[in-house]
Amino acid sequence: MAEPSTLRDATAPVEPRQGGAFARWLDRRGWSDILIGGPYIWLLLLFLVPFLIVVAMSVATKTSTAPPISWGGEVPLLNWEPYQRVLSDGLYLRAFLTSVMNAGIAMILCLFIGYPMALGLVRVAPSWRNILLMLVILPFWTSFLLRVYAWMGLMGRNSWFNGMLTDAWNFLVPIDWAVRSIPMMNSNFAVVLVMVYTYLPFMILPLYASLERLDTTLDEAAMDLGSRPARVFWDVTLPQSVPGIIAGGMLVFIPAAGELVIPSLVGNASSPMIGRLISDEFSMARDWPMASAIAVMLLLLMVVPTMLYSHYQAKAGGSK
Repeated sequence: MAEPSTLRDATAPVEPRQGGAFARWLDRRGWSDILIGGPYIWLLLLFLVPFLIVVAMSVATKTSTAPPISWGGEVPLLNWEPYQRVLSDGLYLRAFLTSVMNAGIAMILCLFIGYPMALGLVRVAPSWRNILLMLVILPFWTSFLLRVYAWMGLMGRNSWFNGMLTDAWNFLVPIDWAVRSIPMMNSNFAVVLVMVYTYLPFMILPLYASLERLDTTLDEAAMDLGSRPARVFWDVTLPQSVPGIIAGGMLVFIPAAGELVIPSLVGNASSPMIGRLISDEFSMARDWPMASAIAVMLLLLMVVPTMLYSHYQAKAGGSK
């Protein structure tokens, strides 16, 4: 007796879809390759290619036109003078030092302010957690430039914020040191203050994500064994949150070191940060090779430590 056609069709092996080589590749693994390759294509087009263009401009010869690379005419000679100037000129070295110092201070202050806030977010009642998280990210709903201008008004000599700090200063110091107002604008203090306010959420959110994954039973076990809360924090909680501290530190330090808007609006022109120098070299001096060389050095300063950290983290994870 012959099998019904419907049963024979249901039990028969599924034949690959007819079509060309592209269709067969798409059936086997094409969609997964497309999804995986998408981010690499994005990085290739929007990071690697622009970076190579900047590197090419950094070793070009300065011309009267900008950019110095000509796609159809004269090919610029290989010129290492911009890198020699970056490594020898005191102006650029001081700008790098100022950028690293301001970014480092801002990162440390964000850590000291953000860690208790992240820990409080983890240990607060779940009904309040989403509300407090919304308040953390609420400043992002306002224009970044508008927030910087608001701080410019707060740090002015006649503002209520300056008056409050001035009254506190005059109350704490001897009368001979009394001042009418505290000069805050156009200083590294103003730059660090605004950067801490701006980048504080970038420290809180990675710390919160790291602390939320911690096993609270370890803290309870340590306290059951006689450890005090401070000892439990230093021996159990803090070591487990190191990945969040490092992630938050990188998210704060890297953009803060290359910051342009904040130093331009509230910083000191006699002590510029490296982002201000890059902008001036591009726009005012029209020296594209010099600006590109500074940008390449800044990128190497930021990216190389990050890559080394990622390498050693992966190596440590593999050894475990």
